Amino acid sequence: MKKVYSAFTWLTIICAGLLLGLTKPVQAQKLGVFEKNTDVGTVKQAGTATFNASTGQYQLSGSGTNIWGDHDEFQFMWKRLKGDFILYSRGNLLGKGVDPHRKIGWMVRSSLDSKSANVNTSIHGDGLTALQFRRSTGAATEEVRSTVTAPDVFQLERRGNKYIMKAARFGEPFVVSEITDVNLGDEVYVGLFICSHNPDVTEKATFQDVRISIPARENFVPYKDYIGSRIELMDVTTGSRQVVYTSPKSLQAPNWTPDGKKLIYNAEGLMYTFDLAKKTPQVLNTDYVKKNNNDHVLSFDGKMLGLSSSSGDPKYGSLVYTVPITGGKPKQITPTGPSYLHGWSPDGKSLLFTGERNKEFDIYKVPAAGGPEVRLTTAQGLDDGSEYTPDGKWIYFNSNRTGTMQIWRMRPDGSQQEAVTTGDYNDWFPHVSPDGKWIVMLSFDKKEVKSNDHPFYKHVYLRLMPIAGGQPKVIAYLYGGQGSINTPSWSPDSKRIAFISNTDMSAGAEAK
Repeated sequence: MKKVYSAFTWLTIICAGLLLGLTKPVQAQKLGVFEKNTDVGTVKQAGTATFNASTGQYQLSGSGTNIWGDHDEFQFMWKRLKGDFILYSRGNLLGKGVDPHRKIGWMVRSSLDSKSANVNTSIHGDGLTALQFRRSTGAATEEVRSTVTAPDVFQLERRGNKYIMKAARFGEPFVVSEITDVNLGDEVYVGLFICSHNPDVTEKATFQDVRISIPARENFVPYKDYIGSRIELMDVTTGSRQVVYTSPKSLQAPNWTPDGKKLIYNAEGLMYTFDLAKKTPQVLNTDYVKKNNNDHVLSFDGKMLGLSSSSGDPKYGSLVYTVPITGGKPKQITPTGPSYLHGWSPDGKSLLFTGERNKEFDIYKVPAAGGPEVRLTTAQGLDDGSEYTPDGKWIYFNSNRTGTMQIWRMRPDGSQQEAVTTGDYNDWFPHVSPDGKWIVMLSFDKKEVKSNDHPFYKHVYLRLMPIAGGQPKVIAYLYGGQGSINTPSWSPDSKRIAFISNTDMSAGAEAK
């Protein structure tokens, strides 16, 4: 005979089970940077959203008739935000699919109502890419079509009532589309979506390297006001990125130690070591040298750390020091300044720095033990970011002597100076991989940034090119700039780099 329990009895059993650990309470699934997932509109097939914390990958499944006309049907993974923001992801639909107009992308909505005003990046299964928008509740959807086809990198930025879509095939520069005067309200729902374009069909998509960044406010004062930082590691072959540490402070210029176990970076004038296994930072003792900036370099053997600091005579500004990697009392190397360290010779005997002398910035060499400096560049303009190749045969650097900041190289004595990049961007800080095969650089848009400047908090690329020459490939699209990759930051196996991306983590910067 089947035993029947009362509601009270069932409640007693469940509570007892919870106390004994036999029954687990149902918990909401964690969705990474997002709050929840929802089917918007009346869909026939319920959608799903998952997040794999170990890989940083999100997966969506969903159905829906369309995102068009006066209403929408789709699966939405979202969070609420206020103010300006930058939404970035790499993503792909899975399988061949049923309808060529199945679509994925970023979505910003006033509400979760199916007729809500919204702006979205619509990446269709057949490759069509459009910036779609509905200006008011129940209005007809409009679009601005992009010239890029089948992008797997897409970004949506809000600046007031302006929305900017950037899309690309990984490795290529962004193609930009934008709309203005779309008022969705201050607090909005933002997230990733999928729509099958067929109410009877469920489609799937994966997303990686998802970043939601809050930019610096428009009236921030450079070198006085700062926003938060992420330390990221990236596989240079696949472009896959991993955030290993976040801080509301300005962290800058991670070096990778030759043993592969730690990073070294600067923050608020101090030097830090970051244990990659424990994911914890620790202050590195540099004694009286406290005002360290982001021009610091490890010796090739990893035993010494070179510093640039303004702790000395104020009339000189930044001076170069060296200190054991274990910490201690630094030794001053350059007697005058400003001097900004960038390179250490493979044999450990020489240092390279950018020095301002007689109102000209040039590259100088100085003995690592101290001694007279030797000027290596004499061209008018800014020469900076000098670094030896691992075999010691070349020095790579950046120079704006042609009017555009480009990557150059020269022999260790300053001879045979020649351009390496073509000047499509303002390129800074060439870093040569430990195996001597690759160069990674920081690239600014020439329309946004002057050739003699490398400011904080801009849209920048990290680009990779063979040291033998060739067309650079974009390997990272990020919000950063100054401090992102000022110093050599390759892993010892030449497979990854470390860099800084930025987002405002102050109170109130992100809603709920």
